[in-house]
Amino acid sequence: MALYLPAPTRRTFLTSAAAAAASMVLPVSGLRTARAASVKEFRLRTAPGKARLAPEPYGETSVWSYNGTVPGPEIRVRHGDRLRVIVENALDEETTVHWHGVRTPNAMDGVPHLTQVPVAPGETFTYEFDAVDAGTFWYHPHQSSTVQVGRGLYGPLIIEEAEPVRVDRDVTWVLDDWRLTKSAVISDDFGNRHDMMHNGRVGNTVTINGRVPEDFSVRGGERIRLRLINAANARIFALDFIDHEPVVIAIDGQPVTPHTSKDGLVVLGPAMRVDLILDMTGAPGNQVAIIDRFYERLEYRLVNLAYAAEPLRDGTQDWPIELPANPLAEPDLGAAVRHEVIFNGGMMGQMVMAEMGGSMGDASRGMMGSMMNMMTGGGMWFVNGKAATGHVMEPFLMLKRGQTHVIAMTNATAWHHPIHLHGHSFRVISRDGQPTAHREWQDTVLMAPREKVEIAFVADNPGDWMFHCHILEHQAAGMMGVFRVPEKEERT
Repeated sequence: MALYLPAPTRRTFLTSAAAAAASMVLPVSGLRTARAASVKEFRLRTAPGKARLAPEPYGETSVWSYNGTVPGPEIRVRHGDRLRVIVENALDEETTVHWHGVRTPNAMDGVPHLTQVPVAPGETFTYEFDAVDAGTFWYHPHQSSTVQVGRGLYGPLIIEEAEPVRVDRDVTWVLDDWRLTKSAVISDDFGNRHDMMHNGRVGNTVTINGRVPEDFSVRGGERIRLRLINAANARIFALDFIDHEPVVIAIDGQPVTPHTSKDGLVVLGPAMRVDLILDMTGAPGNQVAIIDRFYERLEYRLVNLAYAAEPLRDGTQDWPIELPANPLAEPDLGAAVRHEVIFNGGMMGQMVMAEMGGSMGDASRGMMGSMMNMMTGGGMWFVNGKAATGHVMEPFLMLKRGQTHVIAMTNATAWHHPIHLHGHSFRVISRDGQPTAHREWQDTVLMAPREKVEIAFVADNPGDWMFHCHILEHQAAGMMGVFRVPEKEERT
């Protein structure tokens, strides 16, 4: 099952009560919308609340939420709309909202002190920006994000294409995990050293749209566009749809050549999104499990696809599934400026650095000193040998505006890292020296231990932009830096 809670001697999965299909649909109540001209206005109230994360007989769990729901309300607009989101902070601490994957102006990016003054308790802040790209995005705080996201502050932002692909249903699943005690209370051990130095705060209870699911009702012959969002602090998902063959049509909100995923698994690191076309090919009355297989020997059933007795239609449809491209500047690799970035640190970091030292060349010089700094009480994770201590820092890369830049990244650690760049999307052009099959556009790329990844993009959005690991505990422990894109474009 998707839910398991700690027991005195071991952790076990509990059988949850069947959840109604409605529990798999995101809440829209509490989200007020005003349509004036082309501006779509929304209000979000950040406050403590309650949510039934665990099935009965457990009670509701105290959470932090937007408009009283976890996830927060689905904000859904059309490509080209202008969003105005008024955020009211009813917490007892400061907060912000970051619009993950959206190419906003720098002042709307939601990074405390770097792009805005945090929203104080009792105050409001208005975010306003254009929906320049269609796709699946999400929103969450960047202030004390290990705690605020870990307590439930996040929600989906869906920007529809002018002409969406034809499907029978468009469904959003926000995936998350929670570290709950035996009484279904969120464990208060945020920021402990073990999580920081290893693979982050991986929970023991997995939810879809804030509920432990049992069944998701489907009909034979139905075609679903399934939008997956990983809102977990640290958990990586690798979903096996068993006898179904999901087709990937977008990654991180950006269209990609439709394809089936490698090894049949749909992999999402924290903060990543994947849009799937899922044709329901099962027999009437069948139940087909979706299994999460990322962690070895810790596989579990996420949810059942529960087929109705009567199919929607016989067979599947041959409707087009390729999405129109978003208006992203195409990198010119022939004229690109190259930069080297090394991520290191964490448990076993010295060992990995020693193993990889020869393959990293001059870029590895001085990195061992950062490891010694960690062992003597400094930062735990490093970007080019430096551990961040907050969101405000001198940029470690100055990117010429309008120029194509290639970032050659090395994960010199024993752990996975989903690396996220604010304000831009980038093409993933190679992994370990091999060109990628689809040159996919992403804003968060999952790097395996010891892996080398090259990304390319045009630095066309001015400002100081965060560049960090989206395992939130790694970010808080130093794996974060800043890229600067100047306001004025240099003329050559």
